[in-house]
Amino acid sequence: MTRICVIDGQVGGIGCTIIKKLKDVVGESVEIIALGTNAIATAQMLKARANRGATGENAIMQTAPKMDVIIGPISIVLAHAMMGEVTPRIAEAISASPAHKILLPISQERVDIAGAPNIPLPHLIDDMIATHLARLI
Repeated sequence: MTRICVIDGQVGGIGCTIIKKLKDVVGESVEIIALGTNAIATAQMLKARANRGATGENAIMQTAPKMDVIIGPISIVLAHAMMGEVTPRIAEAISASPAHKILLPISQERVDIAGAPNIPLPHLIDDMIATHLARLI
């Protein structure tokens, strides 16, 4: 079974939206692990029907290398992003993981992604599933 890890922080809104859509499209054919940079984000992603969840730097460092796919906003690989919730060790663990990473071009940081279209989150998630995730699962 494919193991997909959704990582988010702050209030977990992006991760929650991703998980809900994944569950609607793939159901229980994959295992979805919610990793939050804080307890609120993890709780919200678990409410969205993630199979399991954990919180914090150590949980992300231990789990990221074991996943097949990691999904989240681009800020999960930027040290000190999300108001400091993404520690350098979190960013490194995600970046170094052998998992295939699908990063959404959404950031509240002072980072622009040249060439990335400015489209709403639901459309980004639909495209992510149809274009990128479909070939991995």
